[in-house]
Amino acid sequence: MHSLASPVMQPLSFSASLTQPSRALYSRFLSSSLSRSIFPNFRNHPKFYRNFSKSPLLIKACSSITAKPSSQIRRNSTSKSEPDEKLRALRELFSKPGIGIDAYIIPSQDAHQSEFIAECYMRRAYISGFTGSAGTAVVTKEQAALWTDGRYFLQAEKQLNSSWNLMRAGNLGVPNTIEWLNDVLPPGAKVGIDPFLFSFDAAEELKEAIAKKNHKLIFLYDTNLVDEIWNESRPKPPNKPIRVHDLKYAGVDAVSKLSNLRSQLLDAGSSAIVISMLDEIAWLLNLRGGDVPHSPVMYAYLTVEIDGAKLFVDNSKVTPEVLNHLKNAGVDLRPYDAILSEIESLAERGAELWLDTSSVNAAIVNTYKSACDRHLENLGSENNSNTKAYNGSNGQSWGPSGVYKASPISLAKALKNPAELQGMRNSHLRDAAALAQFWAWLEEEVHKDVKLTEVDVADKLLEFRSKQAGFLDTSFDTISGSGANGAIIHYKPEPESCSIVDSKKLFLLDSGAQYVDGTTDITRTIHFGEPTAYEKECFTRVLQGHIALDQAVFPENTPGFVLDAFARSFLWKIGLDYRHGTGHGVGAALNVHEGPQSISFRFGNMTPLQKGMILSNEPGYYEDHAFGIRIENLLHVKEMNTPNHFGGIDYLGFEKLTFVPIQAKMVDLSLLSASEVNWLNDYHSQVWVKVAPLLDGPAREWLWNNTRPLVKQ
Repeated sequence: MHSLASPVMQPLSFSASLTQPSRALYSRFLSSSLSRSIFPNFRNHPKFYRNFSKSPLLIKACSSITAKPSSQIRRNSTSKSEPDEKLRALRELFSKPGIGIDAYIIPSQDAHQSEFIAECYMRRAYISGFTGSAGTAVVTKEQAALWTDGRYFLQAEKQLNSSWNLMRAGNLGVPNTIEWLNDVLPPGAKVGIDPFLFSFDAAEELKEAIAKKNHKLIFLYDTNLVDEIWNESRPKPPNKPIRVHDLKYAGVDAVSKLSNLRSQLLDAGSSAIVISMLDEIAWLLNLRGGDVPHSPVMYAYLTVEIDGAKLFVDNSKVTPEVLNHLKNAGVDLRPYDAILSEIESLAERGAELWLDTSSVNAAIVNTYKSACDRHLENLGSENNSNTKAYNGSNGQSWGPSGVYKASPISLAKALKNPAELQGMRNSHLRDAAALAQFWAWLEEEVHKDVKLTEVDVADKLLEFRSKQAGFLDTSFDTISGSGANGAIIHYKPEPESCSIVDSKKLFLLDSGAQYVDGTTDITRTIHFGEPTAYEKECFTRVLQGHIALDQAVFPENTPGFVLDAFARSFLWKIGLDYRHGTGHGVGAALNVHEGPQSISFRFGNMTPLQKGMILSNEPGYYEDHAFGIRIENLLHVKEMNTPNHFGGIDYLGFEKLTFVPIQAKMVDLSLLSASEVNWLNDYHSQVWVKVAPLLDGPAREWLWNNTRPLVKQ
């Protein structure tokens, strides 16, 4: 999901170390910067991934085939496109002076490559009508197409009108964005992008790929075309106040974090770094914000030099407490939109700027490179024409050239310290209490034949959670899916279109919360009546995969993809699978999806799992138009006390953070081994011991009834 660079911050040249056959395969996985941008930072798990422009996608090229929504396929093939005024207005801008393009690409991300973004930056959703968190829209003068992955196929079918072609990324016969552009555009066409919305790496890859058909990439620095037509109806930028994240939850003060970062700068031969990932800024400075739904971050950039630091942020968000906190950490304030001028200034001062080109946007990186070039020219004009700005003995430049490596903050943030881990444990127990109260209420209401919509259920869960100490927000939009809606992997119920919770169908609930001391993410699938034998078998095989991953013991330095098959093998035995990753990283009182770690079938992420990391364990199974199943807990990577240490290395395993019952009647005990039954009984014993003291009345009784031991006949 995240960076392909190793956590020891090797230069971004992973492919150079591969053998020729491996390099060829790797190149296929990186065939499209835009197919990667579909899956921003954590983009291969059920809910979003999330995040990342780092999830490579293997797509078989077949540009002669265009996949369309099944609803369109069912219509008469001669049906005409519905008029789309937004597309018409956008295309009119293509020919304006200073623009002059033949196609425009609209990604999902903001300028910080965020998974969740403020409403004012939801440009792809505005132009296409598709509200899923991952996708890329491409508009030419004649056509419009939207790429998204398997989590969103059904949702996109419902939301796109007939002016749009749905491109089911990852399906055989579906071209990726670059292949499609190269196929539909005439030679020499100009493709426009907003360089703030693409990482430098993604923009460079796109530029090189379309150049093969003599197309040119145009950076439109001064305007975003979607914003032009959104105009006055576009929501205002968020301006919620920033708060200090208490040291008892952060564990390490901001001064120490900045000091550690500066040591890494010196070791790398760098004199400054620009940080654009919002959760990295929040973690490094021990600040939290409210600019982005579900993620306690604020829109900002941060530059850190050896002798100072500057936070580029809307000053109206900065409270006196935060101002004092920043002053004590040696951080000065600058306006949010002054970042490019600061980058130019750093280059002019000769700063060797550390840039993670996989996340820092193309506007910043290109500004630095251009300023460095001007700096060298100025040096050259000040020296004689023979020496100019170069050391004649070795041909090396005397001017700044930049240090291009993975962000050192990504890994540091992923390795939770004791205070962060304790906050996660504490918040998960309070969250478990809220869920016990919720499930007790829901089962009673359904058994009384009370008609509840999926939205009613999500709202009630929020009500229970909001009563817990330290509750701040949900950590993502609650996925509350009854029956067929549970098969929509990233389903968000809407009041006008959602279903009634059906007591005769499976119900999938994937939800999470942000607390002042931690972040939660849990999925449970239940049946209010009697599940079919097939539903029980599917559920049980998902559970077996969940147990296998939970119990995994593995050598240190093992990448997460190695463990992915543990969770799938029981489904594979009967020819079933699921289209999302098995685990994503989770922040501590921060983003619910973070990297660089993941557990996924996409083996481009070579990040080893390390002590202190937190990941989800969420295998599933989905039958379109029928039901969905997912079982999710969060896990903490810990050292295991193995009797042997082959190779002189440590072995790692997992500690559970989530303690909510798994519905017993969904389990087909005949499929479980004795050890798997023991795992389930031991888990439920822990749930009772840890959560029962926080409950009373019906919720405590519900917990008791749902944690009784099972006996395999």
